Amino acid sequence: MKQFINILFLLILVTQSIAQHQEQPFKSNQKHKIKQWEILDILLTANTIKNPFKDSSTVIFTNSSGNKLVLPLIYNGNTNNKSEWLIRFSSAIIGTWTFITQSEHSSLDKKEGTVTILPNKDHKGGVRLSKEDTRNFYYESGEKYTPIAFECDWLYALDYHNEKKLSKTNHLLNLIKKNGFNQIVMNVFSYDVSWKKDEKLAAHPQHEFGGPENIFPFLGTNDTPNFSSLNVDFFKKYDRTLLAMHERQLFAHIMIYVWNKLVKWPDMQSDADNLYYDYVIKRYQAFPNVLWDVSKEALYYGRADEAYISERIQRIRKQDSYKRLITVHDYGFCKKHGDEVDYISSQDWSHNIYNKTLEAYTTFKNKPIFNIEHGGYETSDYTVFTGDYTNAEVCLRRNYMCLFAGAGTTYYWQGTSWNVVVYNPFQQPEDSYKPKFDYFQYLSSFWKQFADEDLKPAPWMNSSGYALANKKGLQLHYVPKENFQIKLGWVLKPEKDKTKTYYWFNTLTGETTTPKPAKGQGYINPWRYEADAILVSKITEK
Repeated sequence: MKQFINILFLLILVTQSIAQHQEQPFKSNQKHKIKQWEILDILLTANTIKNPFKDSSTVIFTNSSGNKLVLPLIYNGNTNNKSEWLIRFSSAIIGTWTFITQSEHSSLDKKEGTVTILPNKDHKGGVRLSKEDTRNFYYESGEKYTPIAFECDWLYALDYHNEKKLSKTNHLLNLIKKNGFNQIVMNVFSYDVSWKKDEKLAAHPQHEFGGPENIFPFLGTNDTPNFSSLNVDFFKKYDRTLLAMHERQLFAHIMIYVWNKLVKWPDMQSDADNLYYDYVIKRYQAFPNVLWDVSKEALYYGRADEAYISERIQRIRKQDSYKRLITVHDYGFCKKHGDEVDYISSQDWSHNIYNKTLEAYTTFKNKPIFNIEHGGYETSDYTVFTGDYTNAEVCLRRNYMCLFAGAGTTYYWQGTSWNVVVYNPFQQPEDSYKPKFDYFQYLSSFWKQFADEDLKPAPWMNSSGYALANKKGLQLHYVPKENFQIKLGWVLKPEKDKTKTYYWFNTLTGETTTPKPAKGQGYINPWRYEADAILVSKITEK
């Protein structure tokens, strides 16, 4: 039965992935039809153009309501002595758009057509902020979005050399989606790690993706880079990965730079640096599932300074017509430059991460908080990078602590987060370690129940756990398994003319049960000493 359910889930994923991208050759005055948030690539051919990456040709989209979107024509390489260009477009707005290109090159100028946007009930669109509810993210469809992210820095490399299909990528993405994650924290390019590698990797090269010889976003290789131009084929491969994520409604939290993964970057603010950065913005802004992050650990490692990061943010805002959300993987920068980012990213390994996250939540009342790294990296068969916490239950608890402090959160498994990628962990030998992805399936399912309940951190109700509450009497109390009991009588006592219902949720299994209160006692976790649990209290009218 379980095997049947897994097969059914995969079939559903395939069905959902059919209509999220179209690629069509340009035909004059052609009428295109796509759904909301579907990506349309219209391919143009032109004469060979000198310095195509620096070309300023654009396409202007206008709809009947007067909305205007100015997008870059994207250079897509040369074929048969012709240059290829992309008109890449998506829209959340239903209706008909007309477009016309503007270029100093006659073979690219005045190319016209229309695109009709139809409703899309199978997709929720991109992520936006709300003026009415500044602490939370929302899908463009209107539903609240809480980031439950999964770090995978080498995702781009899994099927790079497979020209026909994304077997490894799709397998891993299906697992990520199935287990409740809705975002992947990832690099455009990462080369290798500086720390010592587990000796066991030598016997399992299929799990080692660090140090790729023939993958590089510029010409040449990472060892012998040629910064005179970009490698368009690299970005075509990257397109496939982002499209596979978009089809599964997985957001791509793209860290455009990373300083500690041995990448040979060009000098900051050099022509090559700007060429790379600008091209990433041009090529991927039309993807509804994109979130921008200037750099992983932006101010670490002595490379970039605050002025450079600020300039990179402005560079995105100037070029991204879709206004995708921007953050920086550096809490120090976000704290000092909160007005420059759309949401606050926090990296914190503190044992009392709840208090630290709550402090950020209290400080920034008008922006969402996202914990991008909490120092917990679940163990795997390979020792990759341990951080300070490797136990699966402890890592899970730290994710809950972030959520109960009002922040989105990120999960790391040592078997997928960095150069080691065990993309099919549940197909490994029976005695291999199986990551506890299912913990997050239960977390996600539980969390979705309360998406519209306007729950907020309620530290005055914490007692010996962590509390969330709303103004309607709904309370969630997180209780660590070590607690003998939790005293909550003063906040859970019955109210006049109202009835309260209670249930416990097991964070490791997803099961629920009704409390059995005993006179003179506090509330006792039914899985005491075995699993952390959440006590849910609701008010119902008599």
